Amino acid sequence: MDSKLFDFTLDRTNTSSVKWDLRKDLYNKEDVLPMWVADMDFATPNFIIDAIKQRLSHPVLGYSFRSESYFQSIINWQKKQHNWEIKKEWICFSPGVVPALNMLVLALTNENDKIIIQPPVYPPFFDAVKNNNRKLLLNQLNYEDGKYSINFKDLKEKIALGAKMLILSNPHNPCGRVWKKEELISIIELCKENDVLILSDEIHCDLVLSNFKHQALAFVGKEYSDHIITAIAPSKTFNIAGMASSSVIISNEELRKKYENTLETIHVGMGNVLGAVASEAAYTLGELWLEHLINYLSSNISYTNERLAPYQKLVKVIPTEATYLLWLDFNGMRLTDAELSDFLIQKANLGLNKGTDFGSGGSGFARMNIACSKETLVHALNQLEVALKEFN
Repeated sequence: MDSKLFDFTLDRTNTSSVKWDLRKDLYNKEDVLPMWVADMDFATPNFIIDAIKQRLSHPVLGYSFRSESYFQSIINWQKKQHNWEIKKEWICFSPGVVPALNMLVLALTNENDKIIIQPPVYPPFFDAVKNNNRKLLLNQLNYEDGKYSINFKDLKEKIALGAKMLILSNPHNPCGRVWKKEELISIIELCKENDVLILSDEIHCDLVLSNFKHQALAFVGKEYSDHIITAIAPSKTFNIAGMASSSVIISNEELRKKYENTLETIHVGMGNVLGAVASEAAYTLGELWLEHLINYLSSNISYTNERLAPYQKLVKVIPTEATYLLWLDFNGMRLTDAELSDFLIQKANLGLNKGTDFGSGGSGFARMNIACSKETLVHALNQLEVALKEFN
C-alpha cells in the first residue's frame, strides 16, 4: 500500500451522496465541482469494508452491544497515536460528534447558561448553543498576517461574564490550527479559575500534518481533566461518516452519568452494529493507511499553495497544520459575500463552504476540501485560475 491508493477518481454520483447528489439543491447547478462538506472522495479502506462484509456474512442484524475489543481499539489508538491513556469506563457512545455537542450542552448546562465558542468556527457549534436555548459568547480568534491565534485577553473577559462552558475546536476547523501545548494550558488555567467546563471537539485529531503534533486537551490538562469532555470519531480520518459512530470521553463520573442519561432519554445509545464494526476495524488496522493518507493530503495542500501563489493579491491560502480543509481568504478581491459566492459558483464552477457560515471573521473567506484525487484537484484549480485571471 502506498500513496497511489488515493490517486484515483471515484464516481460518487447516484449514491445518495450529500456532497455530489445535492449539487442542484445547494448551488442551483448540477455540474458544479463540490469541494465543501468534510468527507473525502477516497475509497473507505479495504480493511473496514472487509470487516463489514465479514459481519454481514451472518444473516441477523439484531440488537447488539459494543464488545470489549471495540473499547480496547479506542484505548489502544489514543495511547499509540496521542500518548493519551484512557479507561474503558470513560468511553461513551454518540451517533456523531454533532449529536454529542448537542447532548452535552443539554446534559451539562441549563437554559440561558452562557457558552463560549471561538469563531470563525464549525457552524454546528453555534447551533448547539442557540438551538438549545443557551447564550452565545464569542471569543473571536485573532487574525494577523494570515495566521490565527487565541485572544486570551478577550477569553478572560468572556469567562468573567459567567460562562459555564467553552466549546473548543482542537485542531481548529476551519482555520487549520493545531493548538500548541502552551496555548491549551492557558485555556485550561483560565477555565480552572472560573470552574468552566471544556468540551473539546477533537474529531480532526488524527489528520495532523507532519511537523505538528496534536495535544489531547484532557492529557495536557490532567489536573483539570474532570472538567474536560472530549469528542472523537474515526469518521473524518477513515471516511466513514455514514457509519454514525463516535465517542465521548468523560473521566468525571458525575458528568458521565448526566450525559448517559440524556443519551438514553432520547434512545440513541445503542447505535448500529456496522458502525461499531467499522470503528473497531479503523482503530485496529488503520495506522499505515493513515500514514499514506497524510502524505497524499500534504501533497495536495502543497500543490494548492503552489498553484494559487501567483494570485495572492486576490486569494490567500491560510497555512494549515491539520485537516483536509483549506481556509481561503478572498478579501483581496474586494467583493461582497454574495458577490464572492456568485464568483465561485458561476465563474469558477466550484461548490465551497461560505465563510460567513463560520460566523464572525468569516466574511470574504471560503473553505475548500482537498481530500480528492490529484486529477480532481487539478481540475478545480484550473477552473479557479481561469476565473481569477478573468477577474483581473
